[in-house]
Amino acid sequence: MAGALAGSLVGPRTAEAVAREMIELQRDVTTLLQGQKDLTSQITQEHTGMRTIVDQTNSSIGKLEGTMGSLQKSVQDVQANSGARLDTMSTQVQGLSDNLEEIKSRLGKLNQQLVDLQNSIQNIDAKLAGGTSAPASGAATPTASTSSPGPGPGAPSADTLYSNGLRDITSGKYDLARSEFQDYLKFYGDTDLASNAQFYLGEISYKQKQYDDAVASYDRVLTNYPKSFKLAPARLRKGMALIELGQKTAAVRELREVVRRYPGTEEDRQARAKLKELGVAVSATR
Repeated sequence: MAGALAGSLVGPRTAEAVAREMIELQRDVTTLLQGQKDLTSQITQEHTGMRTIVDQTNSSIGKLEGTMGSLQKSVQDVQANSGARLDTMSTQVQGLSDNLEEIKSRLGKLNQQLVDLQNSIQNIDAKLAGGTSAPASGAATPTASTSSPGPGPGAPSADTLYSNGLRDITSGKYDLARSEFQDYLKFYGDTDLASNAQFYLGEISYKQKQYDDAVASYDRVLTNYPKSFKLAPARLRKGMALIELGQKTAAVRELREVVRRYPGTEEDRQARAKLKELGVAVSATR
């Protein structure tokens, strides 16, 4: 009886406590679920924001890669064409320089002809004033024939051959330019521009990778035309051709000669740069 009474007194209190704990547990679970829901919502929002940033970044990277690809292609195109363009520009500059020298030479000849004409007129005036008749026109013919004979009626003029040669070498018509410069040397080998024609024959051979012929042509400039203004470029280009032939010792000797003979020139600068590239001193050590 006592045990039953005690059990009846304790039982309700235990059930009430359990019920209260269950309520508190449900409330905690509800709070936890709400917190989880809020956290999930926040994570979803942050994930969406990060996805947007990632997408924007990927888009920017794609555009940047496209731009870099276009820039790289442009650089490659420039590098591929720069050599040919510089080569063409160098030839054109040489042609302009040759034309300038030709004009100077012609002006000098015209001045000399004017002086000779003035002297002739003064002689004629003196003879007329002294009562001496002027020489007959037939007597003047032998004097005119003392100049070197022309190339013949069918040959082009010196100006035509030289100008056509410069034009064709500039445009890459090397075989045609070679023929024209060879004809120039054949018909006008004693003119002021003959050394230029010989130099360009060397350039044509160099461009066509016929380096032995190029060396021979440059040597003719150095040997046959000691007063030519093509001496410096001829010696420089001879050195370059020797490098292509694998004759490094001979090439270094020619490049050092350029530095020694023509200081301060463009050829001097190029020779020094090439010697540095070859890993040798500018001047020979003793």
